[in-house]
Amino acid sequence: MYGLTVRWSLVDAGAGVDDELREYVHGTSLERFTGLPGLRFKTWRTRPGEWFEGTYVFATAEARDAFAADFATKAAGSPGSAIIGSAPVLQETFDVVAVAEGADGFAAGPGPVSGAADPG
Repeated sequence: MYGLTVRWSLVDAGAGVDDELREYVHGTSLERFTGLPGLRFKTWRTRPGEWFEGTYVFATAEARDAFAADFATKAAGSPGSAIIGSAPVLQETFDVVAVAEGADGFAAGPGPVSGAADPG
């Protein structure tokens, strides 16, 4: 499997950007990437007030590299960049060594609606 990380800094982003990003992912981006050919999965990660990133895992290096090349040409104008107010600070490819599915199974779909810690 072949990965791609795209990260934005939130250090200079406006107030409320974390909630706006979460709403965008839950309301639009999640559906856009569900079922995307060549993509195994995508994870959106954030450290509120610090950074926001998309981590993609593709079935082939070719699918990853084609997506990465295309995204690099339009990253500054992407919805994430528009919400944050700046282009990504990092776009990096990597190899996935392995993925383990835990006893609770793999769950697709939105995460918490706020930055609250998971009680479980």
